[in-house]
Amino acid sequence: MDQRIELRHLRYFLALAEELHFGRAARLLHIAQPALSQQIRQLERIVGVELFRRTSRSVRLTDAGVTFRPRARDILGRLAADLDEAGRVGRGEAGRLDVAFITSATAIVSERLRAFSLRRPDVQVRLHDGFTVDVLTALERGTADIGIVRDAEERDDIDLALLATERFVAVVPADHPAARGERVQPAALAADPLILFPRSAGARAFDVNTRPIRDTGNEVRVAQECSNWHTITMLVAAGLGVTIAPHSVTTLLPEGARSLELDGPSAVSRVFLATRRGDDRPLVRAFVAVSESVAGRGERSNDGGAWAR
Repeated sequence: MDQRIELRHLRYFLALAEELHFGRAARLLHIAQPALSQQIRQLERIVGVELFRRTSRSVRLTDAGVTFRPRARDILGRLAADLDEAGRVGRGEAGRLDVAFITSATAIVSERLRAFSLRRPDVQVRLHDGFTVDVLTALERGTADIGIVRDAEERDDIDLALLATERFVAVVPADHPAARGERVQPAALAADPLILFPRSAGARAFDVNTRPIRDTGNEVRVAQECSNWHTITMLVAAGLGVTIAPHSVTTLLPEGARSLELDGPSAVSRVFLATRRGDDRPLVRAFVAVSESVAGRGERSNDGGAWAR
């Protein structure tokens, strides 16, 4: 079949198939009747058969026309749907958003995803978890659109917006000498094997996490490196060492582990929303706006106090 067929041919055909009268169809299309007749003849030449049987007193569809009518209607319907979807994607009302995040910020991510899904129900959100350095790299490479990171290093092509600040606490085995109290001096943990994520997961995050011990003048000794906080706290519960963690990590500690407040200078961790600098795509802007609105409502921390922003 000749590929010169155009959308107007389909619209003109459907109008005539509905009206079965050249005059009424032409008025409906806001064109002259001779122009409509010409376009229908052109369409029939392209298809290679007559689509209408014409007499001096009537117009009716041929068998080929009857077969072609639902196909033409389907083509125009799908095109309208595709154009509508493209417009909605362009406006940030539909499409796909890739969100990369650190698992220790799951509560923060969940709150924003819930709010975003309510406002953009037709957007498909794909989640990817990893270390802070992995999240930032995914943003730079374009495999993530939004990042949620903790104590991130600044990068030239990444914008960081503070989402939350939370304090660090110690997590020790239940039979640890310090577990008899509610608080502990960081120096009292310096001799214990430390269980933590590797420094390669995020140099600044590692340094911030270990600062309470380093500030006592003691060397940090990491005995076990793990990829997530759940595994870290499980190893602590098994008596293999201690850790210093953001407070949100300790809300669901395994049996055999206890969290203790840290004495001394306040040690805090900061969670950021990360985006590529200059990324003004509607979906990204929509997520950032939702995140800001959640923060504006006064997000709550897991220890019952307000997140500092």
